[in-house]
Amino acid sequence: MQSQTVDVVKRLKEITQVLQTPQQVLEAHEVTPQDIEGLLDELQEHVESIDMANDLHSVGGLVPLLGYLKNSNANIRAKSADVVSTIVENNPRSQESVMEANGLESLLLRFTSDTDMHSRTQALGAISSLIRNNKPGITGFRIANGYSGLKDALETDSVRFQRKALNLLHYLLQENDSDSDIAIEFGLHHLMMHLVSSFDADVREAALRGLLELVKARKDCSTCGSSIVKGDERLRQILKDRIKAISRVKAMSLFMSQEDLSAAKEERQLLDSLWTTIFNEPSSL
Repeated sequence: MQSQTVDVVKRLKEITQVLQTPQQVLEAHEVTPQDIEGLLDELQEHVESIDMANDLHSVGGLVPLLGYLKNSNANIRAKSADVVSTIVENNPRSQESVMEANGLESLLLRFTSDTDMHSRTQALGAISSLIRNNKPGITGFRIANGYSGLKDALETDSVRFQRKALNLLHYLLQENDSDSDIAIEFGLHHLMMHLVSSFDADVREAALRGLLELVKARKDCSTCGSSIVKGDERLRQILKDRIKAISRVKAMSLFMSQEDLSAAKEERQLLDSLWTTIFNEPSSL
């Protein structure tokens, strides 16, 4: 077992040497972007172990990996963000290392400004992993105007991007009631209302979950501003339309897969909870 660990650490050092090598030198040795992607795939497998993830920083590999977030190749940028996400997930020590290396700033730049949608989406996933259970990370996200990035993500047509943004927003609202002020300032409640009618079931569910958390936060937070008012007729109509749609789904339940039935049940419960929480009356479900 010890020899296997030594071999992996040795391999991490070898990968680090490649990551530290200037681009022009790699090209001179005919190292292709596909070769780098393969190397990053291998690195990701190694750092799925928390010990190996922490060892990457010890052998000097973390900083050059973060440098690859700025690579000219979009696939390499996306893959680098994916590897960072694996490194920091449920790993406070590596979260701290990435924060100290200004990794949050690099990921935020990719999330908000990258020209490639896949790279932006992977960067958002890495940010979510980095700031989860990480108070300095959450604070840094707020200060760096991360909520503006969430707004932009929700306004795109990318379902994966929307899902990741909604899931992060839900987490942030759970962590701090006062973040509901920021969410409303950026109009995220209106965007979530719109996404309640998305063609994608996961986006609908995530939008409903986010709205429910936002409404609860406004009720529980004594220092927050105005609430999402009961008299919002647009929201009432949107929820009515979804209730009608989910009722039609219920009538077709005999022809649906178990997975679709489970998703419909979850959506129905969220709709009912949201209606009751906002309007203080039972829904028609």
